[in-house]
Amino acid sequence: MTETAELGDFLKARRAALDPADLGLPTGFNQRRVAGLRREELAQLAGISVDYYTRLEQGRARNVSDSVLDSLSRALRLHRDEETYLRNLAAPKRRRVARPRAQRIRPELQLMLNAIQSPAFVFGRYLDVLAWNPLGSALAFDFAGRPPGERNIPKMFFLDERARELHPEWETVAKEVVANLRSESGKYPDDPYLAQLVGELSLGSEDFRKLWAKHTVREKAHSWKAMINPIVGELRLRYETLRLPADPDLALVIYTAEPGSDSERALGLLASWVADPAHA
Repeated sequence: MTETAELGDFLKARRAALDPADLGLPTGFNQRRVAGLRREELAQLAGISVDYYTRLEQGRARNVSDSVLDSLSRALRLHRDEETYLRNLAAPKRRRVARPRAQRIRPELQLMLNAIQSPAFVFGRYLDVLAWNPLGSALAFDFAGRPPGERNIPKMFFLDERARELHPEWETVAKEVVANLRSESGKYPDDPYLAQLVGELSLGSEDFRKLWAKHTVREKAHSWKAMINPIVGELRLRYETLRLPADPDLALVIYTAEPGSDSERALGLLASWVADPAHA
């Protein structure tokens, strides 16, 4: 799918998500047959013509100015990640590069991962897991035991039948994963790997198809996650995501447990299990 088509779908999805009542607009049944704002209402809020906004949604507009993007972001009430995604789609030639090169992990980065005493891993474009420490691999999906092409977070969540067993809050996390992937996809919308990945996920998972169609955008940042570890049982951990300055396409994720909690004790047991040579 082209960037202009993705842009139109994103605008329509965000327009449909707005509640007219929040904007003081009529919401009666006789006035509205579909959810959200009409095109003419959004165009008026953004201060642009209905014809131009229609061309944007239909993928017929080119060279969208920064001022128009600013106005659309305000009218659609986009948060920072959504606004970044909008700009990536609307002005791809400003930041497009040649087909992205295969990502590599510097040995020093792997040494750092190994020195971290908490579960940690590094992901790259499209949430491909590229490196991890032993505790990070043992936490849920066993990165080390998977072929390189299967070390992808969306694939693990939507195509691995164990994902629901490992994540008791699977529905919530699945939404976050798709929103993360949508955010990542805006950076390189012309990368053929994205089309291949989305196609594979769409064919293999109805849940993914439905969530992808919502055009929700959110970069992976920080939150809590519940997991059922096969070795030590239930864990509730907080994760933080740190972008690497030398390569913004790489991100380091570190999990930590609340001090003194059952999860901290269980994580300690898991660390002991991982450190046992018999399980190496």
